[in-house]
Amino acid sequence: MSTTLITVAQARECVLRAISPLGAERVEVEDALGRVLASDVRATGEVPPFPCSAMDGYAVIAGPSGRELAVVGESRAGTPARYQLGEGEAIRISTGAAVPAGATAVIPQENVSRHGELIETAADVVADENIRHAGEDMRSQTTVLRAGSRLGPVELGAAVAAGAGAVIAARMPHVTVLCTGDELRAPGEPLRPGEIHNSNAPMLTALAQRWGADTARARRLADDRAATEAGLTAALERSDLVLVSGGVSVGPHDHVKPALASLGVEELFWGVALQPGKPTWFGVRDGRFVFGLPGNPVSAVVTFSLFVRPALAALQGASTISRLEPDAVLGEGVLRNPRREQAVRVRLQRRDGHLTAIPNGAQGSHVLSSLLGADALAMVPSGQGILEAGSTVALEELAY
Repeated sequence: MSTTLITVAQARECVLRAISPLGAERVEVEDALGRVLASDVRATGEVPPFPCSAMDGYAVIAGPSGRELAVVGESRAGTPARYQLGEGEAIRISTGAAVPAGATAVIPQENVSRHGELIETAADVVADENIRHAGEDMRSQTTVLRAGSRLGPVELGAAVAAGAGAVIAARMPHVTVLCTGDELRAPGEPLRPGEIHNSNAPMLTALAQRWGADTARARRLADDRAATEAGLTAALERSDLVLVSGGVSVGPHDHVKPALASLGVEELFWGVALQPGKPTWFGVRDGRFVFGLPGNPVSAVVTFSLFVRPALAALQGASTISRLEPDAVLGEGVLRNPRREQAVRVRLQRRDGHLTAIPNGAQGSHVLSSLLGADALAMVPSGQGILEAGSTVALEELAY
């Protein structure tokens, strides 16, 4: 396989070309948070299903102020009045309750004075005032949510309002995170000389979960060829996608690439013209995918954002509309890398009508704090010298 570095765009295209959606399954709405729809959700009936009140007040026939009306009943939410309203009459009504037959408007309770079983209106009432009509929110058989939509709290509410008790969702990808390195220690564990805490394990696992994956607890692999092969073998057996952090470079203790080769995982690319994130690996075996991500924590998050997040979206058939504006202007000059595109962690601010990207502190691949408070990645093209403040840069979403 060629060792020529490919561009970020070429790497992402390779990922998306290789991956197709997993199967679909029926999921109860209560269990569907974060899932991606595999089929449209259509309204099974009108929403609301009947004319109802937008106010606490009285259902009346539209008319002028100063009328005296007899209160002849009550319509409560879930208990509609069974009465045909006539001239000179009113029915007490609650917000969301069905508007009784014959009523043409609702007058708020603060616009009446009540004296026993009589009310006097203190405002004119026009037809349809404070009435929500059947189908005003959703019409029967209209598409409420489209396939590819990720279900958040509001989408779940809309699905239920539309009449759905269950949805057809893409199967959740099974993802295993493996972190290589003898120097890694569990969170909170005391450190001996030369050791560091394994921040990538919870971080990559949480990122995968954030984008719809089913994950187990991350595993640490020792810097040993046999241990690496054993860990990868187990992960490939139970996963749709394996994320390996570290061990994909060319050092004497980097065993991931030869282990993957011996296990028959086909290399689709290795090495991206990206800073940070150059030693990124991607391959496939029998429809199961492997990403080898750099071990430095910032590099891991950057490459997850640029390559793994789109892969997880593709496995679920998810729409990939960015929440960001496509570009911004640099708020500070950035020294360019002569050969690699840079993913600069930035804060976004609106200045003089322009979206401005401001580098978020030191940009070393080991500086995890550069991700804290960052809003996006500003993609600085390779080249000589400094890309000056005011230059336009493309924006990419951070996966968190």
